[in-house]
Amino acid sequence: MEQFLTFGVVGLTTAAIYAIVGSGLVLTYTTAGVFNFAHGAAGMLSAFAYWQLAFGWGWPVPLALAFVLLVLAPGFGLLVERVLMRPVQSLGEAERLVMAVALLTGCISMARWIWDPSAARPLRPFFADSPAIDLGPAAITWHQALTLAVAVLVALGLWFLLGRTRAGTEMRACVDDRALAGLTGASPQRAARLAWVLGTQLAAIGGILIAPTVALDAQQLSLLIVSAYTAAVFGRLRSLPLTFLGALVVGCLESFLTGYLPQNDYLPGLRLAAPALLLFLALIVFPHRRLRGRERRLVQVPLPTVRGTLVFAGCVLLFAVFLATVLDSEGLISYGPLFALGVVALSYVPLAGYAGQISLCQLSIAGIGAIVWGHLGGQGQLWALPVAVLVAAAVGALIAIPALRLSGIYLALGTAAFAVVLDRWVFTLPSFELLGVRIALFDQGSVEVHGPNLLGWQLTSERELLLFSAVLLALASLAVAWLRRGRFGRALIALRDSEAAYATLGGRPLGAKVAVFALSAALAGLGGALYGMVQRTVTAEQFNLVANLPIFLIAVIGGLGAVGTGLFTGLSYVAPPQLLSHFGDWAHDASTLLIALAGMGLAHSPGGIVPRLRAEWLPLVRDRVLFPVTGAVIGLLWLLYGTDQVGGAVFLVTLIVASTALRMWATARQSGPHLPPDPVEWWGIRRPWRPEDREVIARGIATN
Repeated sequence: MEQFLTFGVVGLTTAAIYAIVGSGLVLTYTTAGVFNFAHGAAGMLSAFAYWQLAFGWGWPVPLALAFVLLVLAPGFGLLVERVLMRPVQSLGEAERLVMAVALLTGCISMARWIWDPSAARPLRPFFADSPAIDLGPAAITWHQALTLAVAVLVALGLWFLLGRTRAGTEMRACVDDRALAGLTGASPQRAARLAWVLGTQLAAIGGILIAPTVALDAQQLSLLIVSAYTAAVFGRLRSLPLTFLGALVVGCLESFLTGYLPQNDYLPGLRLAAPALLLFLALIVFPHRRLRGRERRLVQVPLPTVRGTLVFAGCVLLFAVFLATVLDSEGLISYGPLFALGVVALSYVPLAGYAGQISLCQLSIAGIGAIVWGHLGGQGQLWALPVAVLVAAAVGALIAIPALRLSGIYLALGTAAFAVVLDRWVFTLPSFELLGVRIALFDQGSVEVHGPNLLGWQLTSERELLLFSAVLLALASLAVAWLRRGRFGRALIALRDSEAAYATLGGRPLGAKVAVFALSAALAGLGGALYGMVQRTVTAEQFNLVANLPIFLIAVIGGLGAVGTGLFTGLSYVAPPQLLSHFGDWAHDASTLLIALAGMGLAHSPGGIVPRLRAEWLPLVRDRVLFPVTGAVIGLLWLLYGTDQVGGAVFLVTLIVASTALRMWATARQSGPHLPPDPVEWWGIRRPWRPEDREVIARGIATN
């Protein structure tokens, strides 16, 4: 009984923290229409700031608390609302989600950049020197009692604010109908600002209260929000009382699993993954109201031409040959993952770009592909590669089946929960037998991966594996472009535009979703197998949720509907850390922070950078004179660099300047006098008929 009460007190204390954080999450979403994935990161930054002021600089604890809760947290909330979230308010839920993911990634990177992750920062509980309160069979510390008291005060304060004040009435009115509330004199922007301030303050309170019981680690504190996600889903992102109830369930479940879970090698990870499992089950089982903010400005998916796609595939191969000839062994190791991660990023194009299905577990599925290839292809057996692809596709289909009724934020939460379950539990399992078959994952360590055997030719060197990865990225890009031009690609885009209209016209939304999840997972599994080959050894940490976020962000920045996003993502993810590595060990966090800042600029280019780059460089590609000149210039610089006649910096600067100058010249040659565009009735008469014209006309008819 004493043990039961002890773990019950711990569970109630943890539940109180989850309730505080989860209520801020619900408050922000219901008022501003933004599910803040960075909510836990705001609490993490507040906990680090409190440690820095109170323990790093020696401020008095009350003064440090007041400065964090009354100055830093509200200021951070106002900054996020005004600078980041307000510009994307007119866009769809996917764009707002991407902005929140970018903010989460940026906060984690900034914390690691400012505070060295390898240094220990113990944070003392409040009233640590006071004796515990004796409750008979159990005892409660003053820190736990303070946590419970703060949770009660937060509940009472939110009840009074929302039910007994004009500001609360205005906030509830904006939840129901922002436009109608504006007609009555309420200000949706003022309500959103107040919600962001209060939500950030609640996240700060939760972060400071829970930090003494866990390690002051940027990633761990930020991902504690998964438990608050579960509490918020219990409240259906709307009800604060149900959110507190969900927090109670999660907190007590974690605590009692710690005390009563049997001790063996297979179950320790279950306790860590329990909140994510509960989140996934809650998303599947609970009925959810239709998400607000479904209205969105759809971004047109570019239609790749056959000639353009072939040219792009050739450029991928040419770029790989260039890297293979100019890089030394160290450089090949550093840039080796470029094309493999490009294949992983390419998996987002059919799933999110064509079908509009948001997934945050693609890198986790890539880890499954790496595991299968590592265990079955130990001697380079080529047949193991399609097996790895098929296993990853099967996992993607299994994810899709329970997630068929989810969309938007709920789907993103479900796939994030799946990634956390894989990272915290499944990938940590030792080997086991199932139906007489021995199954090994990472086996609580690492997996050694070898290159393939191509008709007796074993690919072992970094140069060979880089070229092999580039060939498969080029083939995968051709396949995705063919998919976009085919019937299934058009069906996926119709599904994204309007699921109801797609079903009305005879489509099968459920089958299409399962198929596209399986297809994207197959691509991710292929990329994971290639990534394992070039890395030689892989661990579970390389495929967790936090590692996936920068890849997802770069793919969004590049443009989820563009085939070139794969190469763009691989290059943007690998090159900056290598270029910045000469300045210190902080290069990786600085490059991730730059990625997050670029993701925050989504509102200025929702269609992505790759289509814009294609439009800017297309005149040069079509110029029959300057395009060969450009190839000759690149070839000459390549020769000079390969023979050590010029250095790397001179080569890079000269290449950029010469290519840009030739592009501007080609644009000027083809611009001519500005003429108004031909009306649609004259397409095919005054100008040649284009393959994409049919889709443009169909979209125009459907819109009108």
